[in-house]
Amino acid sequence: QVQLVESGGGLVQAGGSLRLSCAASGQTFSIYAVGWFRRTGGEEPIFLASITWSSGSAEYADSVKGRFTISRDNANNTIYLQMNSLKPEDTAVYYCAAATWITKATLTRKDYDSWGQGTRVTVSS
Repeated sequence: QVQLVESGGGLVQAGGSLRLSCAASGQTFSIYAVGWFRRTGGEEPIFLASITWSSGSAEYADSVKGRFTISRDNANNTIYLQMNSLKPEDTAVYYCAAATWITKATLTRKDYDSWGQGTRVTVSS
């Protein structure tokens, strides 16, 4: 199994930046990709970005493309989400999730089987 712990959330003014971290432990050799999602209220988590563990290939949702950047530090088993030009509508709980024991061209949310506990981001106007 893989354990994930997010950090870096907090309160920021609109236009500001935050960098979220996702520390992975356990069977990290089984990770195919790590994604960042966010959830507002009782809604389902929304995909933001993902990165493959070995090759570093990244994908982004249109809503964050150009503002958010996902990166990885394999030596430290950590995935980052750099968030710039934050908007009040970015306010949410942010989760990282790992897709393990899988190799797939296009991942869906159901492919992510290990989730962190989330970190809250609040963007004030």
